[in-house]
Amino acid sequence: MKNPIKFIQEVKQEAFKVTWPTLKETLQGALMVFVMAVVMSLFFLLLDQVLKFFLDILLKVSV
Repeated sequence: MKNPIKFIQEVKQEAFKVTWPTLKETLQGALMVFVMAVVMSLFFLLLDQVLKFFLDILLKVSV
């Protein structure tokens, strides 16, 4: 097992190497997620309505 103090020093060194995204990159990513969520929800709403339409036709024919 490694020396705990040496391990903590290595973790600290690695933590300084991390590059965090800028505020602009973070906002851009969040906006893209939001836009894709809206687009996909509209797509599934449309798909649901189309399938409901065909299912209603199918059920009316069989009655």
